[in-house]
Amino acid sequence: MFELIATDGAARRGRVTTAHGTVETPVFMPVGTLGSVKSLSPDDLRGAGAEIVLGNTYHLMLRPGEALIQELGGLHRFMSWGRAILTDSGGFQVFSLAKIRRVAEEGVTFRSPIDGAQHVLTPERSVEIQHALGADVIHPLDEFLAPPATHDDIERSLALTLRWARRSKDAHVAAGGGRALFGIVQGGTYRDLRERAV
Repeated sequence: MFELIATDGAARRGRVTTAHGTVETPVFMPVGTLGSVKSLSPDDLRGAGAEIVLGNTYHLMLRPGEALIQELGGLHRFMSWGRAILTDSGGFQVFSLAKIRRVAEEGVTFRSPIDGAQHVLTPERSVEIQHALGADVIHPLDEFLAPPATHDDIERSLALTLRWARRSKDAHVAAGGGRALFGIVQGGTYRDLRERAV
């Protein structure tokens, strides 16, 4: 649940309430790609005032795998982190691993850089993984194009991202909801496309 606390021009301050605590926005979110923030313990993070940590769906799916994390009690227990967790969709890896992936309407097919195994990440699969991890805030799968990209290319990519967002929402609802599904604003540097994304 998001609550708007104050505004100042275009700036705003808010509060996100999750099952694992409250997050005051804007917020600094440490990145715990593989279920830990490098060189910092959970006590260090709490001591620094962290209210939320980011986990990476793609990397956690590959290693150690969402099934093992779920079996061990979910990502909160796996990390020894009792506060909020946000997971990305794996969409950034669609961009960063361009050399080992193929994007299609169904989703993204790629070869694991760890063992070469083939994986297919669909909008539904991304949501399924994030639910299994037990994240408080999850995201729909999206396609992010490397800048600079033409208006036509970004418009095509945004259309795919919006179709994937609908599928992600349907999968989230079918899984029972229970956590926040946040949207992703794409559109590159083009105002009309960013407004369409919103």
